[in-house]
Amino acid sequence: MNGLDFEGWACPLPLRDHPTVVMGHGGGGQLSADLVTHLFLPHFQNEALAGLGDAAVVELAGASQRLAISTDSFTVTPLFFPGGNIGSLAVHGTVNDVAMSGAQPLVMAAGFILEEGLALGALDAIAASMAAACREAGVALVTGDTKVVDKGHGDGVYINTTGIGLVPPGVVIGPHRARPGDAVLVSGNLGEHGIAIMSMRKGLDFQVSVESDSAPLNGLVAEMLAVTTDIHALRDPTRGGLASTLNEIARASGVGIELDERAVPIPAPVRAACEMLGLDPFYVANEGKLVAIVPAEHAEALLARMRAHRYGANAATIGRVVADHPGLVVARTGIGGMRVVDMLVGEQLPRIC
Repeated sequence: MNGLDFEGWACPLPLRDHPTVVMGHGGGGQLSADLVTHLFLPHFQNEALAGLGDAAVVELAGASQRLAISTDSFTVTPLFFPGGNIGSLAVHGTVNDVAMSGAQPLVMAAGFILEEGLALGALDAIAASMAAACREAGVALVTGDTKVVDKGHGDGVYINTTGIGLVPPGVVIGPHRARPGDAVLVSGNLGEHGIAIMSMRKGLDFQVSVESDSAPLNGLVAEMLAVTTDIHALRDPTRGGLASTLNEIARASGVGIELDERAVPIPAPVRAACEMLGLDPFYVANEGKLVAIVPAEHAEALLARMRAHRYGANAATIGRVVADHPGLVVARTGIGGMRVVDMLVGEQLPRIC
């Protein structure tokens, strides 16, 4: 990267002057960021919200530990997909958002928006899967709500969740804490969830079955913190995938990030499906993987502990944090060139979570 001047680089982007909400506002890319930054934040600005992490960390007067709180909504279609369904996905997504602050998730709440005509057998299967996911993650669903909307005004069921956990003393993790010299780690193969959803939605046959990676990551995070509490940033690369996640961290911390494209673990079926569909796997959603920004001196010990865990078996170092080109993510390609990995403007795969 030495000697490269990124000043003046430009690429064509779609117009972002939208007078109404478009699907891209929910895609986890630049339009989503614009909506949050320019519409919601000015109205609700406060210290806890300003961090824009996967969960907000709140200090309570007189309490020895801090609360991590996250809320999310799940609108995936189809409701059932290889590797899970909207119920297990809702638990995993909520647990993981809380865990990315270093917290141990404890309890969660759920609101169910049901469409008239939804088969009760399907709803029962979703609830059973959700309960099993809660048991695996060690969280309790302690409160909830149910509403029904007219037929044609929903896709069977939407689920809104809130998760609460406790952050251990001394643990400070956030997207603003990446520092030059840090290593960039991922916990395993990327792109499986988005491709699993797309294959079901479009009836595509990729010869080899691709299953969603949806899984709870709080146990993996606890193992990592047992190695060192000096972890700078954790994120689960869901909507917008690896690319959007790293761009958010680079911008929040005012640093550059350089990736080795060949080191990013993308399984062959996902790569083949992306080539067939014209997708970049860096932008495909994941629901059971994390990205960690850690001091380089801890990287090998953390990798070893991650690989010993069932949800980190394919963990890898994929890049580093640099002082150059702050706010920009770049990748060295397989033929030795460099490419900018920008924030997705719209959405690559609609309704994947």
